[in-house]
Amino acid sequence: MGIKDELHKVIDNAADALSEAGHKVNASTEQAKRDAAGDEMSTAEKAKSVLNQGKENVLAEVDRAKQDVRNKT
Repeated sequence: MGIKDELHKVIDNAADALSEAGHKVNASTEQAKRDAAGDEMSTAEKAKSVLNQGKENVLAEVDRAKQDVRNKT
């Protein structure tokens, strides 16, 4: 693997790491919203928040997996 390929790998890993961190923050924010609002949230709002949290966690894992695959090559 040449220097150019290594540089692209580092840049792509950094971009995915930032994206992963952003998704984790978004997932934590959803949990915090539910914790803060408690019973003031409707069941539909809670369900939407739980689904958004799950989506963000999955997206974070996708970014982590892309880095793992890239680092094995």
